[in-house]
Formats: sequence, structure tokens, C-alpha cells
Amino acid sequence: MDVTTLAALLRETESHHGEYEPTAPAHDWSDWYAAYIVARQDGDTSDDAVARATRHTEAVRR
Repeated sequence: MDVTTLAALLRETESHHGEYEPTAPAHDWSDWYAAYIVARQDGDTSDDAVARATRHTEAVRR
């Protein structure tokens, strides 16, 4: 992945995480970001990536 593509994906991830954060239980943002980015790289839609990141984050939450 090139820098331009990664930067765009990080901005997309930030936007979706910003929607999740206000109602989310305490969590490490990095868990959500990582799961979202991996999901997008696997070909998931942004909506599916949000769901996947949320499931992952809630599973690993402290």
C-alpha cells in the first residue's frame, strides 16, 4: 500500500471511529482502527468494516 492510499484509509477510519466513539464503552482506539483497516484491506465495505471493528473491539475490551 502506498502512502497516499494509507493516508486516505486512515482518514476514512478516523471518520467512522468518530461516529462510534461517543457511544462506545471504554476501549483502545488502536484496536478499533486496526480491525477496521484489516477489514477494508480484506474487501469489506465500510459498513461491514465498522461492524467488524466494533465486534473485535468489544471482544478485546479491557
